[in-house]
Amino acid sequence: MSGSVDVFMFVIVILNLAILSSSRLADCIHIVALQGVLVGLLSLVVQDSAITFRLILIAAVAVALKGVIFPRLLFKAIREADVGREVQPIVSYPISTLAGTLFFAVSLWISSRLPIPESRFLHFAIPVTFSSILVGLFIIVTRVKALTQVLGYLVLENGIYAFGVVLLVENPVLVEFGMLLDVFVAVFVMGIIIFHINREFDHIDTHLLSRLEDWRSRRPEGEA
Repeated sequence: MSGSVDVFMFVIVILNLAILSSSRLADCIHIVALQGVLVGLLSLVVQDSAITFRLILIAAVAVALKGVIFPRLLFKAIREADVGREVQPIVSYPISTLAGTLFFAVSLWISSRLPIPESRFLHFAIPVTFSSILVGLFIIVTRVKALTQVLGYLVLENGIYAFGVVLLVENPVLVEFGMLLDVFVAVFVMGIIIFHINREFDHIDTHLLSRLEDWRSRRPEGEA
């Protein structure tokens, strides 16, 4: 299965760079959905022994949430917010793509100095998961649309989930389901927040929220 894991990891790296270079939210959602499907299937791919019903159930739930339910919720949020692009990110898309490449190089350097157990695939899988975590954090920090920040959170969670799958193959099922439940609740709450932000302020640009001020402070003197 080592070759299959390497292929999965290589595609995840490409998808990280793709989401960093794309301004269309619909394309970004599709990219994150595909990445989520790959991460969900990892629990099956990394197994050397027989695949059990527990592993199939975990993979099915992960794929359903990451590849179907989350994207549907995000597409619904796009329609309600009437937004299609991340027009003015804090960091431009070419520099973001370069940063993604740098994150992978740094992750390779860090993983080479960690006491990683001997395995046929860990020495490539660990830096990929690290770089996914860094890419997710980078998107959260450098994008101004709340929807794009949700996508960054999903990329971050994909990296954490993949790290747990490839390093701790025998994770208890409750721990894995707990991770999926946490991210499901987080995305659900974020969707509600986006809806309310858009309803109150007619936009979902989070950087504009720093300009909010008390309406009473703008009234001319002498008005009650």
